[in-house]
Amino acid sequence: MLTLAAALVLLGLDADRMDASRIGAYPILAVAVGLYAATGRLIISRLPGNAVGWLLGLIGLSLAAAMLTEQYALYGLATAPSAVPAALLAGWCSGAFALLTVALLFFLVLLFPDGRLPSRRWRPVLWAMFVAVAGWVAQLLQAGTAISGGITNSLAAARVAYPNPLGVFPRHGWFSGLLEVLLFVALATAVLAVVSVFVRRRGADAELRKQLAWLGYVGLMTACWAAVGTIIELAAHGANGWLGTFLWSGLVLIPVAGIPLACAVAVLKYRLYEIDRIISRTLAYAIVTGLLIGVYAGLVLLSTEVLRIKSPVAVAASTLTAAALFYPLRRRVQQVVDRRFNRARYDAEQTVATFAARLKDAVDLDSIQDDLAGAVDQALEPAHISVWISQRG
Repeated sequence: MLTLAAALVLLGLDADRMDASRIGAYPILAVAVGLYAATGRLIISRLPGNAVGWLLGLIGLSLAAAMLTEQYALYGLATAPSAVPAALLAGWCSGAFALLTVALLFFLVLLFPDGRLPSRRWRPVLWAMFVAVAGWVAQLLQAGTAISGGITNSLAAARVAYPNPLGVFPRHGWFSGLLEVLLFVALATAVLAVVSVFVRRRGADAELRKQLAWLGYVGLMTACWAAVGTIIELAAHGANGWLGTFLWSGLVLIPVAGIPLACAVAVLKYRLYEIDRIISRTLAYAIVTGLLIGVYAGLVLLSTEVLRIKSPVAVAASTLTAAALFYPLRRRVQQVVDRRFNRARYDAEQTVATFAARLKDAVDLDSIQDDLAGAVDQALEPAHISVWISQRG
């Protein structure tokens, strides 16, 4: 956290030399550092032998170091490089730390959730990741590629040149061919790290499936947000201004906040089985929102373009119609989604509804007691059931 605090202090000094979009990214990055550091510390304190906790802590530290070295380099290069020690080297380190953060994320996915590989056959993938990281570092050593994009943009705006301090490899020839091979290795290992999640799921017990589902939920949410953002950008011919900032912030914030929280829940197994309910609610509200937006847009177009009603009454009527449809539509969609994605809740509700229907015609107290115990056992599957009935008349 001290590293993050120092980075934010330097950000205040460099604010006039950075564009607004880059400054706006720092609050999200600061949240990421805090979440990764906190969840890593929590897992380490409970399960010190699990590598997931250590990887979360390293990701937070690496990201904070990338932020600090970027701001330190920008401050030194834009003011007086000779007066600020190692400003050029800090610029190179900022890119190295940024790439290390990405690499650690793929290590985290490969070792999730128990901190071990799916099997011994995955050891070559682990070693290939180390080779890919070494290739990235070597690429940073290549002349003209050893500085992060954030510093490049900021220095270009400030009209400050960046002489690469570690240009030790040729830019063409055999080294460029080697970098292409290493890039292919990096892409292949990244894909295999994601595939490892599905490999673990095959033949896994119910608990492990729930653990993997938490990480899969974060990935699904990120992919859906990216798809929605792409559609909006295509429809708007490029999202600029606040809309573009909102879409980009959401795309970054979902995995930033989701991955450490998913790791904490999956590894510590606290409220692990809530994932079915979360997925069900997310899908239900997403479907309802999309349907209501379609209904609202259709009614507005019908009233203004077809019926030629050019008054606020048409918009107000469309809004009230969409609002009136919300509750019955949500209830119906929730039942359909629960039947597929939250089967335990759906079966429990059906059991309770069946018991309530039998209770209307029941008059014998013993049969009611047996039906109640049977309904609770079928819906909740407790280890023990006891029913107390008051004898007072």
